[in-house]
Amino acid sequence: MIFRDRVDAGERLAVALQRYRDAPDTLVLGIPRGGVVVAKAIAVELHLPLSICPVRKLGAPGNPELAIGAVDDDAVLVFDRKLSRHIGLTEGDIARAATRQREELRAWLSALGAGELPPLGGRTVILTDDGVATGYTLGAGELPPLGGRTVILTDDGVATGYTAQAGVETVRKRGGRRVVLAVPVAPPDTAEWLAPQVDEFICLATPEPFYAVGNFFEEWPQVTDDEVRALLLAGNTL
Repeated sequence: MIFRDRVDAGERLAVALQRYRDAPDTLVLGIPRGGVVVAKAIAVELHLPLSICPVRKLGAPGNPELAIGAVDDDAVLVFDRKLSRHIGLTEGDIARAATRQREELRAWLSALGAGELPPLGGRTVILTDDGVATGYTLGAGELPPLGGRTVILTDDGVATGYTAQAGVETVRKRGGRRVVLAVPVAPPDTAEWLAPQVDEFICLATPEPFYAVGNFFEEWPQVTDDEVRALLLAGNTL
């Protein structure tokens, strides 16, 4: 399956998520940056509020392009222990790298005006990478209350799955009652590994061979901070 762009991917995911259309106490969270574009399309189609999931890839010290895990803006840290040992990283190395990435994530969120994710106690959470908020008028620096909600978590695709896993743990730790992870594309083994970690898993394509998420999109532009900010503001306006 080839997607035209991230909006197309979000609209196709929205078809698979139709039972959540106009659902009360339901929220869409996008993993930045590309996941916010997908999340916006889902939120618009399903008439749901939109926000951001504060997670970030953890790159190997000295080789930041090599993903070894992911962090959130608080205390969540997931990493590949086997890979870390293979490349000679100690737990101290990983802890220091995680601290640096968490500080950078917090600074980015502050500059973006996205703020912090509020407690999710008692809510169902759908994780996914537009939406019209019901009952809220929000700026990019504000998030709607999440307590008692379902959360749909999304991204524009997964490769290693570390960032998605961190997103799931972030929602769980903040009290999310139900988590739905919805992504357009993932490697078969990653999809199989992620599915048991959530209440519902939706993945539109699990192609083999799988080299990079961007290979399954006709258009794969870089998503800017200004675009993320505009999507969050537009997605949370009455």
